[in-house]
Amino acid sequence: MGYKDVYESWQQDPDAFWMSAADAIDWDRKPTKALFDDNAPIYEWYSDGLVNTCWNAVDRHVEAGRGDQAAIIHDSPVTHTKHEITYAELRDRVASLAGALRARGIEKGDRVIIYMPMVPEALEAMLACARLGAVHSVVFGGFASNELAVRIDDAKPKAIIAASCGIEPGRVVHYKPLVDGAIEQATHKPEFCVIFQREQEVARLIEGRDFDWHGFQYGVEPADCVPVEGNHPAYILYTSGTTGAPKGVVRATGGHLVALNWTMKNIYNVDPGEVFWAASDVGWVVGHSYICYAPLIHGNTTVVFEGKPMGTPDAGTFWRVISEHNVRSFFTAPTALRAIKREDPNGECLKDYDISGLRALYLAGERADPDTIEWAQRIMGVPVYDHWWQTETGWTIAGNPTGIEAMPVKIGSPTVAMPGYDVQILDEAGHPVAPGTLGAIAVKLPLPPGTLPTLWHAEDRFRKSYLTTFPGYYETGDAGMMDEDGYLYIMARTDDVINVAGHRLSTGAMEEVLAGHPDVAECAVIGVTDQLKGQLPVGFVCLTKGVDRPHSEVTAECVKLVRDKIGPVAAFKLAVVVDRLPKTRSGKILRATMVKIADNQEFRPPATIDDPAILDEIRDALEGIGYGPK
Repeated sequence: MGYKDVYESWQQDPDAFWMSAADAIDWDRKPTKALFDDNAPIYEWYSDGLVNTCWNAVDRHVEAGRGDQAAIIHDSPVTHTKHEITYAELRDRVASLAGALRARGIEKGDRVIIYMPMVPEALEAMLACARLGAVHSVVFGGFASNELAVRIDDAKPKAIIAASCGIEPGRVVHYKPLVDGAIEQATHKPEFCVIFQREQEVARLIEGRDFDWHGFQYGVEPADCVPVEGNHPAYILYTSGTTGAPKGVVRATGGHLVALNWTMKNIYNVDPGEVFWAASDVGWVVGHSYICYAPLIHGNTTVVFEGKPMGTPDAGTFWRVISEHNVRSFFTAPTALRAIKREDPNGECLKDYDISGLRALYLAGERADPDTIEWAQRIMGVPVYDHWWQTETGWTIAGNPTGIEAMPVKIGSPTVAMPGYDVQILDEAGHPVAPGTLGAIAVKLPLPPGTLPTLWHAEDRFRKSYLTTFPGYYETGDAGMMDEDGYLYIMARTDDVINVAGHRLSTGAMEEVLAGHPDVAECAVIGVTDQLKGQLPVGFVCLTKGVDRPHSEVTAECVKLVRDKIGPVAAFKLAVVVDRLPKTRSGKILRATMVKIADNQEFRPPATIDDPAILDEIRDALEGIGYGPK
């Protein structure tokens, strides 16, 4: 069956489609049906089934005779260590940790916050919670105390599992003082903390509250898997909200298992036993779905990489990992590739490694500009597939289903909607628009299994954030268009569509043009307020290493490029060279913050910002062209 047949089979009988997909999961009690819609538009999947995530991710592979297969490869260039953990070892380690948590009173429904770097113990902590039916909430390691405190007060965890430190190129990040500070600030106090002591920094433990990872598990009875209902929350993952208060995205257990397992073959085209690598962090949704859960549920080997695309030690680190561990499918963010391309535009570092085992590169997390895709295809010699999804959905909305059928790539498009997603482009009144027309991207309800059923203890906010603008639809917050062939184009966040003298223009389309300039390594376009035209676009460009022409020459060429490709209607007249762009730690460019600086509005730097000092550079650049603080 090709993609069209599979998509149509879902459309014709969604319940049969998702019940068939559920057959690949081990259920303690099979669900009687897939969709439970009694409380629409709040939908649930597999609610009356009983299942355990840890069993499906670990134990069943051991029972099937695959205990000697590597489950996790930890590759840490920052500590110069590499080691493998088999499925049998992983089961024993997770059962031991779960037993120790149970002995301290953690049971089904209790929340546990996990605050750890990229070490296998982070996955073990997630799986130990899943084994007991406890609800984990992983917070990106290194988040400031006040951000951690906000999440403690919202999730009300019984325990926190943390590491003594994280390691960045050239520095140790002190996690334990951040945890202590967060607990001090939080109104809710966890009953205890478990600290994984790393040899790079041994943290001071508070007697009676803090337990050493190994000592905590000494002499305890290992825990068996606790079956939970299909609609039981597997985890809470906080994502930034527009109001500043984080939104706790909930993931229900049954749909999570079914959807993620389905994606591994159908989207990423890997078979059980093969090595899959998502270069992300467990603190983000990609890390939850594609470092921890999906590869293990499907019986793959997952790579836990503690390093950066650059500086650990050079621009060849990704190629080394792919080569050494025989990675078959690789998933990363365009930002990472742009960093490598900026440093090593001709791919010289790749010549030292054999990546011929790699089948494909998958990109997500932000818009993948055509220039980066073409560069990656050229130097890596593999297909490059952009695909699009969100923290809220947990897996692909639109992608190239290479395990069903590798569809022709149209650069600039993440290809087509996956089964389960009825994607529509709507105008401001909520009516579908013609192919090729820019509009709001929405998904007709219900969303498929594995997506968010609600927000943690905030159903009203869930409805208001996602379901109210277009009744009957989930509002993605992204703008784009669909062509005659059903290929989707994500042009910008809805608030990045700017209005220039009555014309609705996508900043993303302008960024695509700028990224095509040979000297531009990375770029961002924002809309700034203009008295005459409403808004005007301003481009920020970072130059490729080794470019030493006058900046004014490059920016003049950039302006001409946009005017040639998009037309004078874009009113694109201002471009400025900067060393770097402000980003979140997961690599998203903080365009909304840049707009506030340009419009001289008050703002608070987002908690997820990688380096707040960059905002001063942006402010200076804007002042240089007459914007920002007056």
